[in-house]
Amino acid sequence: MNVSTRALNQRELFYEHFSGEFDSAMNRYEVEKRLALVFERALGSIDLHGKRFLDAGCGTGLFSQAATARGAEVTAMDVGPNLLARVKAKCRCETAVGDVLALPFADACFDIVLCTEVIEHTPQPGTAIDELARVLRPGGTLVLTTPNRVWHPLIRLANALKIRPYEGLENWVRWRELRSWIAASGLEIVDQSGFNALPFIHPLTYPLIDRLDHLGSTHLGRLMINMMFVAEKPAAQLAPA
Repeated sequence: MNVSTRALNQRELFYEHFSGEFDSAMNRYEVEKRLALVFERALGSIDLHGKRFLDAGCGTGLFSQAATARGAEVTAMDVGPNLLARVKAKCRCETAVGDVLALPFADACFDIVLCTEVIEHTPQPGTAIDELARVLRPGGTLVLTTPNRVWHPLIRLANALKIRPYEGLENWVRWRELRSWIAASGLEIVDQSGFNALPFIHPLTYPLIDRLDHLGSTHLGRLMINMMFVAEKPAAQLAPA
């Protein structure tokens, strides 16, 4: 079990302080799209009943709620109790305060690990992937989504213009380095795609974005705003001693 701890700075704790406004501020179009991608595309062929499911960086619990509704035994983890209180209001699951850079769980204890739009809010996204792989059982599945660094200049501009109400840590990664980190962690990539070809700044753009999303499964996926990788831990792989 990884017992190392570190002090999170205020930028890393942004969503904990923002928890009361989180649900009303989020873009529901974007969240509903991720819910569909995770539970229909990435996990649609897996029966979640009885599976130990970690929602690493659970936010206010929309993904934990969806996994619980599908019969998974969910552990929702995030950086503070305010966020976890929001999760408990949505669904019945285990909760844990923790850090994706030092997960407070034993090796190889989850069948499914989900981490959606989280690793970019840490100072070491590669370390987060190692931790997510560590707690995954052999034969288990990791689903990871994160923004694509090629779009980060536009986000910096939106922040500077106060268009986007976010003051937390942002450490976006590139497609190629994400692939290499997942492979280095001992996992095998079984699916990779991009989604959101354009910024979702107005509802009038949503139908066009939806039509373009099918390109995310081609080489053009690596140019989209968000990336989704699905990886498995080889069944023959032994848990670390």
